[in-house]
Amino acid sequence: MTQFGKILKFELKYYFKNKIFVGVTIFLVLVIAAVMFFPRIAGAFTKNKQSDASSELPVMLIKTDSPELTEQIDGAFGEAFTEYQVQPTSDSDNVIQDMITSDKAECAFVINDMTSYTYYVNNLSMYDQNTAVADSVLQNLFRMNAMVSAGIPVEQAGAMLSLEINHQTENLGKDQMQNYWYTYIMIFALYMVILLYGQMVATNVATEKSSRAMEVLITSAKPAAMMFGKVIASCLAGLVQLISVFGCAILFYSLNKEYWGDNPIVASIFDMPPGLLVYMLIFFVLGFFIYAFLYGAIGSTASKLEDINTSVMPVTMIFIIAFVVVMYSFGSGNVDNMLMKLCSYIPFTSSMAMFTRIAMSTVPWYAVTASIAILIVSVIGIGVLSAKIYRVGVLLYGTKPKFGAILKAVWKA
Repeated sequence: MTQFGKILKFELKYYFKNKIFVGVTIFLVLVIAAVMFFPRIAGAFTKNKQSDASSELPVMLIKTDSPELTEQIDGAFGEAFTEYQVQPTSDSDNVIQDMITSDKAECAFVINDMTSYTYYVNNLSMYDQNTAVADSVLQNLFRMNAMVSAGIPVEQAGAMLSLEINHQTENLGKDQMQNYWYTYIMIFALYMVILLYGQMVATNVATEKSSRAMEVLITSAKPAAMMFGKVIASCLAGLVQLISVFGCAILFYSLNKEYWGDNPIVASIFDMPPGLLVYMLIFFVLGFFIYAFLYGAIGSTASKLEDINTSVMPVTMIFIIAFVVVMYSFGSGNVDNMLMKLCSYIPFTSSMAMFTRIAMSTVPWYAVTASIAILIVSVIGIGVLSAKIYRVGVLLYGTKPKFGAILKAVWKA
């Protein structure tokens, strides 16, 4: 235990004195601060402007080829597109196009009749929903006119078209839309931290081996103490970095909450249930141990530091495949498919798969318990095996050892 404590303390000191580690942490905190304080800063620059609000709105031109419908269409479009200055025009199509390309107007509708129009826009955004709104407006106008022509009073026709349907939704499980953003961020954070710090463990081990420092260390400390000390130190460093970044994000958000208003995306990110945060920490720690032990063992077998990227490629690919499976299921909204259920009990994938299912679905307690139990047993087993590989890998220099030779040496050890 004394050896483990000394190694843990030494490794932690290495991380906290590492300029890259400290620099990345400070950079992430500054980025979070810039994002969280942006509405406050933007508001300070714009609050003294006295210009008319309507003049700041982009211009939408409306041209109607049917004079008898001009007033009706202009009024309906003005009510539907409140984020635009809706301006009627009688200019030719070429003039309208020139106004749009010269940024005098953002877009234009040239309406032939109630069922046909041309929409002009300079750069069509992937989020542009103007045509969908216009379709709905013209459909309602067409139906209104059809009802009036059939003898139905205008007031009655308007009431029929504006009829609202009342409904209630009783959610008996999880609200995936509400949980989407913070689950996405947490999954991505787990992916980045495990991948980054796992490779750091492999690099540190390989560096010690290439400098012959490992040979000295292995004679004064047990391989298990060295392996567990390195892995736990990297895990604690990763947790400190995560807590620093997300803690600052929560602090900065609380200071600027009123400036963000009722933004549903931002509000949902910082509305994570405490229970889910606990599950995130559990699966982060266990999942990190699984991969960090593997990276450490592989790093000890590398003959040269340049061989690390090639050596850890199989483990990295397994982790990336697990991430892709989880993100595909997460994006599709079906996190309880058969593949995700299977991945929830495989140690290499369960840290992300089961956490995603817990956040986005209703998972029985016994399934969660089984997944955590399998992870704990796997961590102990892989940790012991990695310590043995670490002990054997100290003496492996020269050509890259084969997998079978390593296992044979571990079995004899």
